[in-house]
Amino acid sequence: MGPARNGWRGVWACLAYGRQAARAGPALNCVHPSTPGHRTVKLVQIFQPGGPDALVISTVTEPEPGPGQVRVAARAIGVGRPDVLMRNGTYKWMPPLPATPGGEMAGVIDAVGEGVAPELAGRRVLVSARELAQRGGCYAEAICVPADAPFELPAAIPFEAALSLPNFLMADALLNRCNPGVRARRVLLTGAAGGVASAVIQLARLQGSEVIGVVSSADKAAFAMAMGAAHVIDRLHESIPERVMALTGGEGVDLALDHIGAGILVDCLHALAPFGMAVSYNIVGGPPQPEIFGELRKLVGRSLALRCFSIHSFDHDRATRRAATGRLIGLMAEGRITPPAATRMPLDAVRDAHRILDAGETIGKIILVP
Repeated sequence: MGPARNGWRGVWACLAYGRQAARAGPALNCVHPSTPGHRTVKLVQIFQPGGPDALVISTVTEPEPGPGQVRVAARAIGVGRPDVLMRNGTYKWMPPLPATPGGEMAGVIDAVGEGVAPELAGRRVLVSARELAQRGGCYAEAICVPADAPFELPAAIPFEAALSLPNFLMADALLNRCNPGVRARRVLLTGAAGGVASAVIQLARLQGSEVIGVVSSADKAAFAMAMGAAHVIDRLHESIPERVMALTGGEGVDLALDHIGAGILVDCLHALAPFGMAVSYNIVGGPPQPEIFGELRKLVGRSLALRCFSIHSFDHDRATRRAATGRLIGLMAEGRITPPAATRMPLDAVRDAHRILDAGETIGKIILVP
């Protein structure tokens, strides 16, 4: 994956540029010499971790697929929280710098390498970085990947809609793998206006679960309700545990899914029914306070459970990942699950997209259009 061999000189020139620019604040665009007679493409690179200004749009020679590879021309690119972690250098699975963020893109196979069936050219596909050797790489106008990595998309699924499929994969794991064999009657969901959250709401409803969403604004409350949440709680003006108990007749919820952390995860514990489970799948608001095990001990009479979850648990289980994604593609093609509302931005506006994420203003999915 990456520029063709004859484009590496330009990549190193761009890297040198990035090191210079980092001292004065990187410019948005990095243009370097390309091989005469070859087409060029844009991609977003990180030369030095930082804020949104660390994202640099580079122009490189169009990559050529090697043996066993296909090239995918992007039509839509997804933006998500892992991209922010990669940008600021805190991603646990950080690729070497310079790095290109981006966990998913949808597009068309426009070239195939040696040993690849020619009829793959022209197929509509989804590329998920979960299927690649290292994370990221999708903030680009074109990418070369192993021929068996993309997922073929039926005509019924638009490119932009396909970008929510990795969110549905995460949602499916949160609901069905974190507490296997137990079907939650009620699910508490924090950050209920994001891409993963909208997927959780839909899959939970398909399974017969009632979802109580936690939000921080009226707009986000309306979004969560439109996606199918039965109730919403405004965490800035209401006590989460008190409101949950009022909504459930004092019973609590069977499953709480939290990606905020800080005091919100503690609130989730207090909202659980006996034998309930809280799942922490991110801590964008910081580590939980107060000390989480002490809180569990206070609630020992309820026999609660706490699980930390990462989709990386399936990094070495390709069969499970691909089977689940295939099933979700089928559900979307049938119209049983739908993508959330999207904010569309040009690739050149990638810094603005990250500023929206940093401010916590995301509703639905952010999509970059190359």
